[in-house]
Amino acid sequence: MTFEEMIKTAYAESVKGIRKGDKDEEILAIQNYIKEAKRIVVVNKKNVKPKVINKCLKNFGISEIEHLKIDTDPADLSRTPAITKGLMAVDQCEADLIIARGRLGIPGSGSMLVFMDNKGRILTAGFSPSHAVHKKSLEEAVFNEAKMALERIGLKEINKN
Repeated sequence: MTFEEMIKTAYAESVKGIRKGDKDEEILAIQNYIKEAKRIVVVNKKNVKPKVINKCLKNFGISEIEHLKIDTDPADLSRTPAITKGLMAVDQCEADLIIARGRLGIPGSGSMLVFMDNKGRILTAGFSPSHAVHKKSLEEAVFNEAKMALERIGLKEINKN
């Protein structure tokens, strides 16, 4: 079942009042989309996040990413910077899977690392509280967010490095 078919079916079920939550086949479709992605892009202007994300993806048996180096600072002017960064990538390149990380919302709201399909639809995400709260290094926070995002959709680590 394609994402389009899944979305239409879920919408119709909701309208009829018969939707009872996510289905196994929906989760499996998201897992397969991520695992089978040929071109995975991480959007940001520095190298730290792509290296850490690659390390995490490798632990889950997922292909390496390509670093799309663009200035994502303008996204910080939006209400949802992490999502805006991902949408910037959707508009800048052809990729199967886009991973973006940024502030969740207003300053102080923490961070979100989001996985999007090639149409900008959110597949999963991981979150961290504000750095002022968690005090972790950028590398540790990004790794934990990527791991959380993958585990939220039921993927398991196959290599623990």
